[in-house]
Amino acid sequence: MKNFLNKVSEKIDQLKMNPPLVLVIGFALLILCGGLLLNLSVVTKSGQSIGFINALFTAGSASCVTGLVVVNTANYWNLAGQIIILILIQIGGLGIMTLATMFPLILGKRIGLQSRQILKEQMNIDTFSGIVRLLKYLIKFTFIAEGIGVVLLATRFIPAFGWLKGIWYSVFQSISAFCNAGFDNLGDSILPWRHDPLVNFTIMGLVVIGGLGFIVTQELLRKRKNKTLSLHSKLVLTITGLLIFFGALFFFILESSNPETLATESIPTQIGQSFFQSVIARTAGFYSAPISGLRDASAFLLILLMFVGGSPGSTAGGLKTTTFGVLVLSTISTIKGENEPVVFNKHIGLKNIRKALALVVVGLLLVISVSFLLTVTEDAKFIDLLFETVSAYGTVGLSKGITQDLTSFGKIIIMLTMYAGRVGPLTLGFAISNRMRPSKLRYPEANVLIG
Repeated sequence: MKNFLNKVSEKIDQLKMNPPLVLVIGFALLILCGGLLLNLSVVTKSGQSIGFINALFTAGSASCVTGLVVVNTANYWNLAGQIIILILIQIGGLGIMTLATMFPLILGKRIGLQSRQILKEQMNIDTFSGIVRLLKYLIKFTFIAEGIGVVLLATRFIPAFGWLKGIWYSVFQSISAFCNAGFDNLGDSILPWRHDPLVNFTIMGLVVIGGLGFIVTQELLRKRKNKTLSLHSKLVLTITGLLIFFGALFFFILESSNPETLATESIPTQIGQSFFQSVIARTAGFYSAPISGLRDASAFLLILLMFVGGSPGSTAGGLKTTTFGVLVLSTISTIKGENEPVVFNKHIGLKNIRKALALVVVGLLLVISVSFLLTVTEDAKFIDLLFETVSAYGTVGLSKGITQDLTSFGKIIIMLTMYAGRVGPLTLGFAISNRMRPSKLRYPEANVLIG
């Protein structure tokens, strides 16, 4: 027995030395626990279990802050079920280690080196410096932002639904929006509220703020002291602004004449819905226009936005804005014959370019592979399957209405795609290959013809 306990202790110590593996296993356990709870009949309005695959899918979607659902959240789950989903969203949005270290921080205990290593991996930062200070800011900022969202939404939902339901709807939508989850318990997302600027701008604001990344928001709040922003923040804000503006512009052009979406709305509402869907398509599954009625060109536009996703160190998923920006800048510098990409009077190193390229290749391979598998097992249009796949990878949650019709195999594949998109393909790779030592041999350089 003593030998067994020693072996278990050794395994735990080895696990702690592999931060990516801790995150991978942590999210898997969170999804499993959520799936077991949602599989209970007492959390549904009908009193019947949803089935383990569907329960696991819902838990995975909530934990990975995606928003894809096999049943209508408002109509199927009772209050207990919705509370479980909301807790999974909050934990998934902030990160498992954030919640795990929050209570020691409150009690005034010191955060150990191994916990700091895992936090560093989770937050996607390169240094241990100021990591506890950033963690404290992250927790404080999250609850303040969500609280402001609750207050703003309550001014609309309380008059419409009464005090208890109004406050609950406000809390649910605010947390879901800030965590970029896209779950709603209103029944039809923001579609009935598409003419209300306050509701739309509040949801959009929460999604954007949550998707910028905590490092960026911290720098923006401290700009008066520091006066200048880092290259990372400048790049995030620039790429985010361009994607939102041009996404809205092209969505308006493509859908303003579509009778199934925007054609029957007034011009101000059309513009508002266009910006709303451009923002939401980046990584949150709310909608103010019927997604099932989109033209194929508009669906493909949203696919591109969903693939890029939000920014590093945020509640958002996807390829990430900085990865996209670095790749575009690198391409431009190559075409111009420059040795290295330069932006805001600073150059981007080869290490970052190689990592960006790896993320793009892995992301594309994942999307292509999953889409191919779904075309074999599912009875749906290819554009709808591709839309579903990229939505899962980008942890967005938008759907053309095929999620509930997926086979059990299709649901498992989409669930794994959400998991990979939230944890990160490279984190999964590092978790598996952490024990592999890189070769110390250096081979002669080969001349390979490119292009």
